[in-house]
Amino acid sequence: MRHIPCVILAGGKSRRMGEDKALLPFGDFETLTEFQLHKLQAHFDNVYISCKSKNKFDFEANFLEDNPAYHDSSPLIALLSAFEQLQCETLFVISVDTPFVQAQHFQALYHYHDKQTQAIVAQTSSGTHPLCALYTINPFLLNSVLKKRYRMTEYLENITTHFVHFEDESAFANLNFQEEYQKACKRKNIG
Repeated sequence: MRHIPCVILAGGKSRRMGEDKALLPFGDFETLTEFQLHKLQAHFDNVYISCKSKNKFDFEANFLEDNPAYHDSSPLIALLSAFEQLQCETLFVISVDTPFVQAQHFQALYHYHDKQTQAIVAQTSSGTHPLCALYTINPFLLNSVLKKRYRMTEYLENITTHFVHFEDESAFANLNFQEEYQKACKRKNIG
């Protein structure tokens, strides 16, 4: 698992949060992005930060800026841009706003990795978590982006997808709103 690149998706617009959540302080770190980076570097040989522009960050890291040829903002654009820049077949993705996903979750996804499956996605009783997944490059990704069909659910329906069920709902908590962020900051098991 360590050899597969891990990409932190940190290029969202954070509309519901009201400010860029990738830059919010978290745990002992100045930003949520640095928290995720530090945590994931212990489990992956190569961790990258996907974003629209690296200029918003004031720390050193391996950044992957979205291909400017794709003008919109979408996780699919970030995914395609990462594949284009890294020239790899497979990569893990994790959204910057899910700080409680741990190494064992990635290991469980990796357990189902094979040559036929194009997406291995975390799932809990509340639904699927397509931004905590293992993806393999496929032609439908470019096709989706070129046609501006950005819905993750549609993308997953059109490729070979395997869902891995997890019982621990709290591990996949998204920090979309200020209340969720404040609650997450008070959790005892942040690290």
